[in-house]
Amino acid sequence: MRLPLSTVERAGTGDLLARTTNDIDAISYVIRFGIPTIVVSITTVLVTGVATVLASPLAALPLLLTPLVWFLPTRRYLRLAGPGYLWEHATYARLNGVAAETVEGASTVDALGLSDERGVRFAEAIRESHDAERYTVGLRLRWFPWLEVGFFAPIAGALLWGGWLAWDGVVPVATATAVVLYVQRLLDPLGELVGMLDEIQFAATSMSRILGVGEVPPDRVATGATPAGDRLAVEHVRYAYREGQDVLHGVSLDLQPGERLAVVGPSGAGKSTLGRLMAGVDGPRTGRITVGGVPLVDLELDELRGQVALVTQEHHVFVGTLADNLRLPRPSATDEDLLTALDAVDALDWATALPEGLATVVGSGGHELTEAQAQQLALARLVLADPHTLVLDEATSLLDPRAARHLERSLGAVLTGRTVVAIAHRLHTAHDADRVAVVEGGRVAELGSHDALIAEDGSYAALWRSWRDEA
Repeated sequence: MRLPLSTVERAGTGDLLARTTNDIDAISYVIRFGIPTIVVSITTVLVTGVATVLASPLAALPLLLTPLVWFLPTRRYLRLAGPGYLWEHATYARLNGVAAETVEGASTVDALGLSDERGVRFAEAIRESHDAERYTVGLRLRWFPWLEVGFFAPIAGALLWGGWLAWDGVVPVATATAVVLYVQRLLDPLGELVGMLDEIQFAATSMSRILGVGEVPPDRVATGATPAGDRLAVEHVRYAYREGQDVLHGVSLDLQPGERLAVVGPSGAGKSTLGRLMAGVDGPRTGRITVGGVPLVDLELDELRGQVALVTQEHHVFVGTLADNLRLPRPSATDEDLLTALDAVDALDWATALPEGLATVVGSGGHELTEAQAQQLALARLVLADPHTLVLDEATSLLDPRAARHLERSLGAVLTGRTVVAIAHRLHTAHDADRVAVVEGGRVAELGSHDALIAEDGSYAALWRSWRDEA
């Protein structure tokens, strides 16, 4: 939960799922079954080894064959297994990600005819996972024969060496026999130790991936500066997801407190990226985005979220009561506050109609909310958070047009006096805004009121006519 949001989003769904499922399962298995096995096996090996030496130190010399045989192959295996298992874990993460994204976006894949492309990506992920598995299996196959030699060499050595000592009268036949039996008794606990060594290596890699989450540095260092006002300004901002490939090119915007700015443009133009930067999720590569004269990346996260909040078309309903879900941004909110927030986003009717009202359990295993209801829940959290600047990234895109229009009108009364940046593909949002910014190719191509841009008969006017004809 303390990870920078930018890091979480760049990691991807598959990586997060793998770390919280596969990796934790591997560690859990070693803790539950490995530690008891290791303790019992080590104790058995030590007691049996001591008994062997006490029976006859001379006859017990073949015990040294095991470490001699195992040392170099095991050292090589341990040196290569760590990177190999890290690669294997990474391929699991990619495979999980491709599968999860394909399932979640199945309707989009079908609508855009991307089934073949997704199939190719899934096959590539499986192939990479196969290659990683094959590599680690190969390491074990080259290691295990030496383990087998290490198991049986001391038994053969004890039998031959003990037989020769007994034949020569150095040790009694009974002592030589006892040593051979003791050495043979070491096979089972040594086998269990070796088996757990591979599991431990796998779990250690999982542990490093989990602990590595805590080693991720923060993506910002707060300066403690206090904003002098609520004015949001974007100054010559450039941003790139990949080095050398900017998606925003010198964008500048100056918002007055209480202004409503609509950001429109074709898909891939950089609208959502600009919204993320204006909400302080990421920092710009060059330039700066300030609130009250202070760069957003200089604010503590708690302070930032009290200034600017982002609501996207992605949302989540946590397992718990409806009230618990609503109180996430403001734990001290009363039931009356929650009902007011729900009413503001036009969700009061369905919320009060739930079997137990605010106490109804929602989320996985509870009362299932529709996509529209879940999105209204996210917007109600925004109302409770009460920041002075709101960035809505197509926040009503999952509602049907009539419901979205109704919701946006309901929000109008709540958002009065706040600065609102609305990134939308439904241009009625732009029609109602104070100003409209048309983003094309990572640049602000046009900026002005709806009427002014229609009069200019440029890109916005063409978008408006196209959207109006489709509507």
